[in-house]
Amino acid sequence: MSDNQPSTSCLPIVRSMYTGLTKAEQKIADYLLQNPAEVIHMSISELAEASQSAEATIFRLSRKLGFVGFQGLKIALAGDIFSPLESVYQEVAANDSVEIYAGKIFNTINEGLQDTLKILDFSALEKAIGALAAANRIEVYGSGGSAVIAADIEHRFMRFGIPIRSYADPHLQLASAALLQPGDAVIAISHTGANIDVLNTLEVAKKSQATIIAITSYMKSPVTKVADINLHGMAREISYRSEAMASRLIHLAIVDLLYTGIMLKHPDRLIANMNKVRRAISSRRL
Repeated sequence: MSDNQPSTSCLPIVRSMYTGLTKAEQKIADYLLQNPAEVIHMSISELAEASQSAEATIFRLSRKLGFVGFQGLKIALAGDIFSPLESVYQEVAANDSVEIYAGKIFNTINEGLQDTLKILDFSALEKAIGALAAANRIEVYGSGGSAVIAADIEHRFMRFGIPIRSYADPHLQLASAALLQPGDAVIAISHTGANIDVLNTLEVAKKSQATIIAITSYMKSPVTKVADINLHGMAREISYRSEAMASRLIHLAIVDLLYTGIMLKHPDRLIANMNKVRRAISSRRL
């Protein structure tokens, strides 16, 4: 979310920025996330007492989240509470049937996508699309589960005719970053935004003067301090491993936005290249 963009939601922003908050601020954030319906009826003094925090910390947290003050936070929080998209998440239980846990997992993914739509910085998205469309070449970095997304970007974006390659190996990432030049672009994918290998690679890419675009789940994470353009996708923190599944799909949705944006800038080039690809692979089909 850009600094001059008014905040229209509260809970998605709290979740996304949580890891970047101080311990004192996280204490208040925990109370907000666990008792949102109560907080909208509280004064700042009542919240301070209930969360065992200082009023100044609550005000500081409100400003950090992008609100003018505590009243602005409450107004946005009320919008979250009364939105059907902000239903209470039920964790998967050992005795859940396939139908039940399928519904829960799909609900998590859906809520993550809707949360992302609320916090997405569209001006940053436009800048990222412009930088990628004009890039001399694109290098994509991702480790672990994010490497799958990096490979998908390479597979899809090659249709634009822009030289592109993805790297999962940390040593190859560093070698790639060292050879970048001004006019090149980097896409870095990291759910936590704190992967040491990716961060080291981006520091090298920065020295090479490439434009760095980060796709991450958390605002104020370390990767956002290195990147030139940040795109945030929100996956809710939950106790089972579908958090990683949800974040992967949400990041892929952001990639779809980038792909569509470039496609709309150069539709003729994409169509021509796709026809070439179809003709080339037609011999591989029965």
